[in-house]
Amino acid sequence: MSDQVLIVDDDPDIRELLSSVLARRGYTCSTSSNGQQAIMAFGTQRYDAVIVDLQMDGMDGLELCRRLLALDSEMPVIMLTAHANLDVAIAAIRAGAYDFITKPVTRDSVEFALSRAIEHRRLRSEVKQLREVVKRSQSLGEMLGESQAIQGVFQLVETVADSGTTILITGESGTGKELVARAIHAHSPRRDRPFVALNCAAMPVTLLESELFGHVRGAFTDARRDRPGLFVQASGGTLFLDEIGDMPMEMQAKLLRVLQERKVRPVGSDKEIPFDVRLITATNRDLESDIEQGRFRSDLYFRVNVVAIDLPPLRARNRDVLILAQSFLERAAIRLDKAVKDISQAAAQRLLDYDWPGNVRELENCIERAVTLTKFSQIAVEDLPERIREHRSERFVIDATDPASLLSLAEVELRYIQRVLSAVGGNKSRAAKILGLDRRSLYRRIAPTSHGDEQVK
Repeated sequence: MSDQVLIVDDDPDIRELLSSVLARRGYTCSTSSNGQQAIMAFGTQRYDAVIVDLQMDGMDGLELCRRLLALDSEMPVIMLTAHANLDVAIAAIRAGAYDFITKPVTRDSVEFALSRAIEHRRLRSEVKQLREVVKRSQSLGEMLGESQAIQGVFQLVETVADSGTTILITGESGTGKELVARAIHAHSPRRDRPFVALNCAAMPVTLLESELFGHVRGAFTDARRDRPGLFVQASGGTLFLDEIGDMPMEMQAKLLRVLQERKVRPVGSDKEIPFDVRLITATNRDLESDIEQGRFRSDLYFRVNVVAIDLPPLRARNRDVLILAQSFLERAAIRLDKAVKDISQAAAQRLLDYDWPGNVRELENCIERAVTLTKFSQIAVEDLPERIREHRSERFVIDATDPASLLSLAEVELRYIQRVLSAVGGNKSRAAKILGLDRRSLYRRIAPTSHGDEQVK
């Protein structure tokens, strides 16, 4: 359904011009030639914004603005004026106008003001309803969200939970891979058995082998007693290996054998112990690329990647940002024993504008910090970290009158690739297919980070 706009002006040419321009942009426009007509129309039709001329015979724009806001205090009113000076601006603000545009009206100025006003109203309404939205929002375990991207994950988790299938969870750091693993376990027949998790990153082979497979007394200097490994400790339940992409190659070979045989041999022992676990692994790396570069075994990849679940980054879940923020706020307020209830509209806008390179984990950290620092019942902009307060969204806008906005072809290409990657939740194989590139060509076009990983912000 298109946005409804009421245009009030006693000049028929202005009414026709604005209606024509806005209709081409998808707005549904109604017009009134004076204030009384506008008030009557306001009583029979719902509008998303009103554009009012300041100087009209009879009731002027300031008086009409005051009356319309008395009927709907949330209505954004945009004032048209032939003279933009300080006195006019002060009068418009006092009357409650959201914005004002100087005549002669240009298409760009009215479109920009109108889109901003309607977005302002939507955000204001959304912020007011956040607590109710959180209560009725669909969730899976501790995961929460209404965006299409996360709902697809919820559906896949529910589909695979009852099986014993091995799962590979992929996604950027901070997207909640362990929460997905726990949700799978909680919805599976193994829910009453152990859930055991281990982060494989930066762990030497000897320690990792002992952790996973166990050891017997005397196997090494500090082995003072027998210790069962995690495969045995998780027997009947679920074993979650996080950051499996960082597992050393030597250990990958040993893990593959264990998965094939379904038995482990503790370090220092000559006996094998059978186990019964469901294995879930996770990584923030592109394992297919690591296979091509000789950093990950292809046979292990196919063993752990029976079903893949790709977690979208938070920047691809914009609809969920405020829902998650309100949920984190409520949890932090209880834990910290503070009477913080919600988020101001200005702070909510900053949260929506930010790119969240640290994903859900960064958002949770930000909100806990804000709850800790605020002295009021509402989180304000001043309570947010400086990087979020000062962040400005990068707009892909080219203005021929502004040389600074003109980009090289290489920069245009990179920005478009970044947008496609964001739209597909960071899945590089899917992005390469959409872009008509092979995977190697896509990697060459993305600025590399350490270990060959690519990060797009």
